[in-house]
Amino acid sequence: MTGTVSKFAREESETSSSVTFSNSGSTPNGSPLGSDTEEEANDEELAKVPLQAPPRRKSRVMQPSVNEKMGNDATELSGAQSANSTITSVNSISSLLKEKLQLSLPQALRSSARRQNADYRLRAFVGILFLCVVFLVGFAHIYYNQHVLQRAYFDKFRFNKNERVMTVYSSTGAEIIAARLGEGIPPETGVYPCLPHHQRQDSVCLEWLQQTRLYLAHTKREDMHCYHVTWQSLSPYYNPKDCFDWSSKRGHWYGAGQIQNMAYPLERGRLELSPFITGDVRRHSFGNVLKRYFLNSKGATILVDPETPLYVSINANRTNDFCLQAKHDAFAYINHLTPLPQLNYTICATDNMKTLHSSMAEKSLWDGLKPDELHAVHSLLSEPVWQISPINEAAIYNYTEDVIALGFLRQGHVLLSEEWQPSPGDFVLDEDRFPSMEETINIIHRRGFRIVFSIQPFISTESVNFKDAVANRLLISERGSDPRIPALTRYKQSNSAGVLDITNNKTLPWLQAKLESLIMKYHVDSFYLDLGTAQDMPHYYKCEQPLTNPDHYKTIFTRSILGTIPVIGVSSAISRPRAPVFVSLPPFASSWKAIKTVIPTVLSYGMIGYPFIMPGAVGGDVALPMSDNNPDNDFEVDLPDKELYIRWLQLSTFLPVIRFTHLPSKYSDESVLEIAKRLTTLRQKTVTPLLKKYANETLDTGLPIIRPLWMLDPADPACHVVVDEFSVGEELIVAPVLYSGSRQREVYLPAGVWRDGIDGSLRKGSRWIHNYRVAEDKIAYFVKMPDNTRF
Repeated sequence: MTGTVSKFAREESETSSSVTFSNSGSTPNGSPLGSDTEEEANDEELAKVPLQAPPRRKSRVMQPSVNEKMGNDATELSGAQSANSTITSVNSISSLLKEKLQLSLPQALRSSARRQNADYRLRAFVGILFLCVVFLVGFAHIYYNQHVLQRAYFDKFRFNKNERVMTVYSSTGAEIIAARLGEGIPPETGVYPCLPHHQRQDSVCLEWLQQTRLYLAHTKREDMHCYHVTWQSLSPYYNPKDCFDWSSKRGHWYGAGQIQNMAYPLERGRLELSPFITGDVRRHSFGNVLKRYFLNSKGATILVDPETPLYVSINANRTNDFCLQAKHDAFAYINHLTPLPQLNYTICATDNMKTLHSSMAEKSLWDGLKPDELHAVHSLLSEPVWQISPINEAAIYNYTEDVIALGFLRQGHVLLSEEWQPSPGDFVLDEDRFPSMEETINIIHRRGFRIVFSIQPFISTESVNFKDAVANRLLISERGSDPRIPALTRYKQSNSAGVLDITNNKTLPWLQAKLESLIMKYHVDSFYLDLGTAQDMPHYYKCEQPLTNPDHYKTIFTRSILGTIPVIGVSSAISRPRAPVFVSLPPFASSWKAIKTVIPTVLSYGMIGYPFIMPGAVGGDVALPMSDNNPDNDFEVDLPDKELYIRWLQLSTFLPVIRFTHLPSKYSDESVLEIAKRLTTLRQKTVTPLLKKYANETLDTGLPIIRPLWMLDPADPACHVVVDEFSVGEELIVAPVLYSGSRQREVYLPAGVWRDGIDGSLRKGSRWIHNYRVAEDKIAYFVKMPDNTRF
């Protein structure tokens, strides 16, 4: 109510002010409002005027008629009064103007401020409107490029040819693969359909003028879609490169083989652009076993053609990209079928990663398998491998005697490293150190052991065979030089060595004769092929028949040897050797850091198609540089750390092959012997039957014996990232302790009911067991119970 009264009071005041302002234009005699005296005079004059209504705003328009009415009275005024009246009128006008200015100036200022504020508001509105228009235009452009221009060339597949963005979808419409193709094509290069003579049947062909040509094709098998991508470079300055989004929203990636720091899953690693060839991960990007195969947890695979001169990078330059590039160079891809590089790969997708992986695995490993070869597989699964550096006969004899003295370990295979020769490439026993080796091997055979010799394709320049090999041109020659000049390299203890040219038709018969002589004279049971890696090849190598890449050499060598002499293992591979050949893991330093990389390496090798693997020695290879027991890089070292040896032995108990260099009796500790005895019993009763069972399944399906947890439950996200557990087939989960001094760990169990191997209790799956206690003499393992087990 008070507010209302105030409002009306202001209105009345404003009205009164307005009336006063209107009346102040003139008085009845035209004099302005002045002093009190003037006001009294005016009052007297007004008193003579008849009463009238209050003047209105148009009083100045009415003023002449008033003056006419008052005209006679005005003539009667004296001259002095007229003069005063004139002065008074001037003052009145001045006062009136002053008052008008005082009243109108603030209103003008306020009006100007209001106009300025309105102008600012208008400008702000126009600016906001402009930004909205820019945003809408940009959004429309992006949407147009990503959706309208992204053409569905095939089912579940879209490609934007202008932006070169490729997307692969699942059956539910979710993105599985997202990639940027043709990285590095100049932005001003236009894209056009290929000319008719460049077209291929059932393929889409696009060409970026004078840069590159792209072929896209599609095949379907049941519910699996496969998309084939082929880039042909048209310029010596362009190397085709495709980059895939490996950010966390794209799932997890597995495959390739061993890479630096053994990241698992692969997207957690980092790798600069490097040639995809084998090497030593301590010095190179990749390890001793590789395959151009990558699997995604959302249900997609990338399989790169073996003819592609492949370079790979992972998360390089602070990106989340996995990049494939085809590039010729002076070593890895010096030999090529086409003058310019081609990038050729296939993407296959379905909704279940396990089903997809199973369909991609190589089947029917039984083909051509003889009964004695199958027996060799089972013997390696059930009997240890005793890896010995043969110093002399006594060392071999005493080692086998110590094995028998233990009483609980089976005899197995005695594997002699290449030191049995005077020099690498001699292919004869060193008679100075082994004067009666025939008799010693006979004794070893009678004790129940098998004898295995390591051989290499490297012929030392100090070997008795080097001159003969050079004369017969059996060695790889040096590119750009006289073909009679061998290309030399270094390997292990050989500072200068040539390499047998297995592509030469004369080389294999020459080598076979040397090895058959060993078999006949010493009754050697089989051989182990120490082939080195691609990085061990001479840099300027040249074979009689060109190799696709330096890794191609070991594939040809292994296939040539198999079937002519017995082989149980190879040190390196890029394609799966047929059974009974086992592929070795790389040497591991004797350290806690190294033991952590054993499981991801085993899982990766099994997943890329190498189910029969031969892990390194229990406790690690202590002579490797910078191992815990060898900080000064000496070759004469002590035993591995006792706790590390025990934890490594627990882990190796569940792997396909258990390999020893150092016997548990060397520790002179009864507790170590007791642990070894219990683990041997566990392996013989529980593990070995499972290994043989799943080895037979592997020969049918190609699936690995040692499996990651996601193969038990591919829909469980937790199983995708567990890096320190594995399963033997689908029936036994192993969770070893991998940290020094640790007596507990986290354990994850997939779906189902599991029996605890330590205390026999039943545990429900699909959950974590936190702070699971594991004593030093125990290892955590869990056996799968039937589905109808009541919990």
